[in-house]
Amino acid sequence: MAKMNLLQAINNALITAMEENEKVMVFGEDVGHFGGVFRATSNLQQKFGRDRCFNTPLTEQGIIGFANGLASQGSVPVAEIQFGDYIFPAFDQIVNETAKWRYRSGGQFSCGTLTIRTPYGGGIAGGHYHSQSPEAYFAHTPGLKIVIPRNPYQAKGLLLASIRDDNPVLFMEPKRLYRASTGEVPEEDYTLPLGKAEITKSGTDITLLAWGAQMEVIDKATELAQKEGIDAEVIDLRSILPWDAETVCESVVKTGRLLISHEAPLTGGFASEIAATVQDKCFLNLESPIARVCGLDTPYPLAHEKEYMPDHLKVFEAIKRTVHY
Repeated sequence: MAKMNLLQAINNALITAMEENEKVMVFGEDVGHFGGVFRATSNLQQKFGRDRCFNTPLTEQGIIGFANGLASQGSVPVAEIQFGDYIFPAFDQIVNETAKWRYRSGGQFSCGTLTIRTPYGGGIAGGHYHSQSPEAYFAHTPGLKIVIPRNPYQAKGLLLASIRDDNPVLFMEPKRLYRASTGEVPEEDYTLPLGKAEITKSGTDITLLAWGAQMEVIDKATELAQKEGIDAEVIDLRSILPWDAETVCESVVKTGRLLISHEAPLTGGFASEIAATVQDKCFLNLESPIARVCGLDTPYPLAHEKEYMPDHLKVFEAIKRTVHY
């Protein structure tokens, strides 16, 4: 085991994958000798050469178009989009090509070896072009997997699983956690299952569900709730697509209540899909309406970031409203 922060765990996972499979290559804006804007790809070019870790032009559509071609011809590309906010120029390539190429070709070709890494989320005073959480846009797309780690251990295991999965994966990294803390990470090769949620705390009164950086917020709210005598069960969804409805519904049947929190705006956020599924499967077990604590339906504000963010106090108040409904 080694102490790593989230960035170091991602870098370690990339080294592990590139050592294990010579077809793995990493590319994106400034990822070469510079190591990327957050330094996630530091030293990869020095270790594996310019053929396997290299800079691209500043064109997200070009990065993913190039990655699709590589993946369809047998390479294992790991493409970096510098910020999640910059992914929209590549939306057509991801939605209409990456996700559909296997179906469109009748299984003759596939982009299944492609992994797209991108930082997402707020909390770094980045303003509206460096703070968005676009997971719900892509969750509407059959043929993709969407994975979001919450800590260094999760980051390495889930990234290695994503690179080796036989489907294209959008791997979204909570940027405000990159250097926020360290955790124990195995130095050896390991993977964690995609599409499987993790119950991080058992409880009986309410189920709290989140992913990525929002897990830290949920944990703080859980501590406040505990002081009020409320015993919360906490679940990290980890995979947005496919998402583990079975684990979530089993928990809601036990607790009778559900609160979902994410940074993305409320309207059309992925919490809506979860809430619709849970009320369909668990309607007779629900003791109160499903609660959502999310970002506001506004562009991500710079000056009012704290007001926008769904913090632990907002979650705590929603827990009390739900439990005492």
